[in-house]
Amino acid sequence: MRIIIVGAGDIGFHLAHLLSNEQQDITLIDNKKEVLDLAGQKLDVLTVYGDGSSFQTLEEASVRNVDLFICVTTSEKTNLVSCILAKKYGAKQTIARVNQAEYLEEKSQKTFIELGVDVLFSPRVLAAQEIERLIEHPYFTDVFDFEDGLFSLCGMYIEKDCPVRDKTIAEIAMEHEGLAFRPIAILRNNGTLIPRGPTQIQVGDQVFFLNPKGKVQDLIEVFGLSKRKIQNVMMIGGQDIARLTADRLEDKYRLKLIDDDKFVCKELAEELSHTLVLQGDPTNFELLREESLSTMDCFIALTDSTEANILSSMMARNIGVAKTISLVENAAYIRLSHNIGIDTLINKKLIAANHIFRFVRKGKVAAITTLSGVNAEVIEFIIEHESKLTEHAIHELDFPDAALIGGVIRGNQAFIPGGNFKMAVGDKVIIFALPKAIRRIEKMFK
Repeated sequence: MRIIIVGAGDIGFHLAHLLSNEQQDITLIDNKKEVLDLAGQKLDVLTVYGDGSSFQTLEEASVRNVDLFICVTTSEKTNLVSCILAKKYGAKQTIARVNQAEYLEEKSQKTFIELGVDVLFSPRVLAAQEIERLIEHPYFTDVFDFEDGLFSLCGMYIEKDCPVRDKTIAEIAMEHEGLAFRPIAILRNNGTLIPRGPTQIQVGDQVFFLNPKGKVQDLIEVFGLSKRKIQNVMMIGGQDIARLTADRLEDKYRLKLIDDDKFVCKELAEELSHTLVLQGDPTNFELLREESLSTMDCFIALTDSTEANILSSMMARNIGVAKTISLVENAAYIRLSHNIGIDTLINKKLIAANHIFRFVRKGKVAAITTLSGVNAEVIEFIIEHESKLTEHAIHELDFPDAALIGGVIRGNQAFIPGGNFKMAVGDKVIIFALPKAIRRIEKMFK
């Protein structure tokens, strides 16, 4: 697939890195020479120096023959104009990063599609949505919904008091007949396992499950998760993601927000109706204590400093806050979250990449996500026509060992399929796949 990425900043560079590792034909455009030179040295990509909204630059990048045009600069106008021009030149599909949430409304998106922008996304809106999901499910480290929640993908750590520690998947299934969830991945010692019947659940594992709608309680009971009810939330940071997140949370929880900029605090106090906004140094631990940090059910660190976010979240956890969420710029920190005492670390680059990757995969893909620290993908494929997938039961398919069918959505029903389950045209199939299995899975669903 020929892909052009405009913008070699955090998100663009990360996307180019991921896509070039998959032997995609990538061209990276940016108007900063030093950034392009770095990309040319570290990545297997072509680079074009120039403005992505310039006719000359687009011609030089051979935009007429491109399959996917992705514009992720920090300039909303550049992204939109570049995509419109690229579409007129012949780009098959265009994706633009935007800042304004109103552009993501259905009416606005229809207008942009008519202009030539096929997909709009906002990393800050995606991050705010993810934070909201995590607070709604406080027992879990990761939450991702398929088909408006018909299936939920949830992650959890196995602690010493877990009632099923040291038991195999088969033993757990025998003790709890009719379980309505399926383990699809285990992160153990920075390695990824696909759980099978003989796989033993161990202390320190991070286990990821697929749960049909309304069945999360089964998972909570079997694994002995303590029931948490989030009421009091403290957030530090007042920029971008923090503003959007506060707007989504303030009508559901008692929210206290702290930032050190008095002008930002004034704006927030005017914008937010039910949030207590305080001016102060969010890295001042004594201030956080004075503002009743120890009584909070959840602490969210969204300042511009990764280090401040991590340190403040560690302090919150140490004084008894059960749920901590921290924004980090470096995705490498994600693997360390449990070791340093933080429930969840989130990263805009990873969130944006998850959103875009479904347009890269072959076959009809409805959704795609990666899991924190796991070198694999969870992909929701749509079966579009009759094939071996619909002619045979699952146990008769030559399905790769490095992949697992986690769930099937048929209409408004969610199934955890057994070996005798037979898929049908129109089914949406949720697959967990290690990198070595993805090409083969794509061929099966193409």
